[in-house]
Amino acid sequence: MRPHTKRCLLYLILFVILTVVDRLTKNWAVVRLLDNEAIPVIPGVLELFYLPNGNTGAAFGILSGHRVLFLVIAFIVVAAIIYLLWNMPEDKKYGPVAILLVFIAAGGAGNMIDRFFNGYVVDFIYISAINFPIFNVADMYVSVCTVILALIVLFKLKEDDYNTLETAFSKPLSRLFSKKK
Repeated sequence: MRPHTKRCLLYLILFVILTVVDRLTKNWAVVRLLDNEAIPVIPGVLELFYLPNGNTGAAFGILSGHRVLFLVIAFIVVAAIIYLLWNMPEDKKYGPVAILLVFIAAGGAGNMIDRFFNGYVVDFIYISAINFPIFNVADMYVSVCTVILALIVLFKLKEDDYNTLETAFSKPLSRLFSKKK
């Protein structure tokens, strides 16, 4: 098996595992928390609480009720990440970027599955100490990994790294859109 194929297969396996973990936690929340009282994990700080009627919006419930918009955006983001992962340079220094992208794609896919089948996202993790909006495992994948990715992009990657990434990502597109002679 070619190294590129092997690497992409590992990304796919990680993606599936992360998506299954998200699905299992949401299914557990529906079975255990729906129509029940919150379960304190750390009393006064963190509890598991099923958000009644789910979240039909984005982060913090903004743009509630725009299901199709969120499905389209999630699909585009996941497809773009798949493209980036497929064309990621082989150099090991890009490994953390690739892993973070897999987490972000899995989070997007997990919430996209909810929106497609339920019409809303199942949220159940509540940080009561600061009255933080209720969220789920997929949200953690996306938010935490996006912050880490931003830090890597801002403080770790050098100009040569950006040039390498730009070449790796644009070459397949340029071949696709170039005129054949």
